[in-house]
Amino acid sequence: MTDAGTSETGTSKAAPVVTPYERIGGAVVVDRLVEAFYHRMDTLPEAKQIRDMHGTNLGPIKHILKRYFSEWLGGPKLYSPEKGHPRLRQRHMGFAIGNAERDAWLLCMRGALEETVSDIQARQDVDAAMTKLADWMRNQAGNPHDARAGRP
Repeated sequence: MTDAGTSETGTSKAAPVVTPYERIGGAVVVDRLVEAFYHRMDTLPEAKQIRDMHGTNLGPIKHILKRYFSEWLGGPKLYSPEKGHPRLRQRHMGFAIGNAERDAWLLCMRGALEETVSDIQARQDVDAAMTKLADWMRNQAGNPHDARAGRP
């Protein structure tokens, strides 16, 4: 007889790590999440300013976001072998991203998460991480991430 977490030889076994990718449902849910996100971007008046940042054909950007989310959520590394390091902020510097753009992006993403991720705790955890990411992406004056206050 062995204790929970101990093998027959008496050594500890680490519990398997379940990634956010697995918790939300893997590739199928990532695909649905991105589709729902861009549907909201296409249809919500509050998202017009971020929709206008994209070209008319969303197919290529959907493909990229699905690959990025797969990797970012702990699933298969589909983005970096193709694109290299994400450098998300650098890649988005050509777009003015302030509080309004961040909030519009989060509005679309939160609705998509609500629609596609049934595990409430997983949805909340992914939302918290995406909120930090969206906040970091702001590149307009006043972003506290860029503040030099208190530094020599």
